[in-house]
Amino acid sequence: MMDFRPLIAEYWQAQFAGDALGPESCTVSDSLPHKRPAMILTRDGAPTRMTVRPELAKCLGQGSPTSPSIADLKAMLIRFGITFHDPDHLFYLAEGEPLPIPSRSARKLMPDDRGAFDTFHDEAPEQDREDAFVEWDHWAVFGCFDGDRLISAASAILWENSPFADLGVLTLPDARGKGAARAVVLAILDFVRSQGLEPQYRCQIDNAASVALAKACGQRLYGQWIVAAEPPSQCQI
Repeated sequence: MMDFRPLIAEYWQAQFAGDALGPESCTVSDSLPHKRPAMILTRDGAPTRMTVRPELAKCLGQGSPTSPSIADLKAMLIRFGITFHDPDHLFYLAEGEPLPIPSRSARKLMPDDRGAFDTFHDEAPEQDREDAFVEWDHWAVFGCFDGDRLISAASAILWENSPFADLGVLTLPDARGKGAARAVVLAILDFVRSQGLEPQYRCQIDNAASVALAKACGQRLYGQWIVAAEPPSQCQI
């Protein structure tokens, strides 16, 4: 069976490095940003990992059970007022696996495409735009057209001092199920790899359509990532 490129595991291992706290799979790290004071990574067949900022570790140390699980520690943080975002699936391409062949064409958007992109972006439902986070000024933007009309676009941003380019995809409602989203995702996957980076596809775990799209583009599930939100000012930590 094909596996992920080593740089993917190396990146995530580094994110959870630090001093041990409670269970071996929980660490303390002052390199976590204040806006993301805790995070959890769950993978099938591997221990769940958690890392927290030092100020959260102090709270956990005050009232933790003798042998807390990651679930126990997360529940304690919630009692202290920490909230967690909904979990995301993390998808990556397998090492050496060729991309599927798309059923229609897509290409990188050029300056002359700005008007078509703006029209497309305005036409997309607001919630879809918010969820997808596909923007003209991102590091790379690809599109699939129906005549002169842009019907699907994918963009990538460089991901936080990592080897990853993080992807988003947005498709107009009347263009779904016609291969447009798959075409733009495959095009941007190929481009990201050609630039020496690893494409990263994230989606919420209950987004069945996005999960199906990731798999249709040859990506494999790496794990689930849960991130804590920045504590509110009244949080007792």
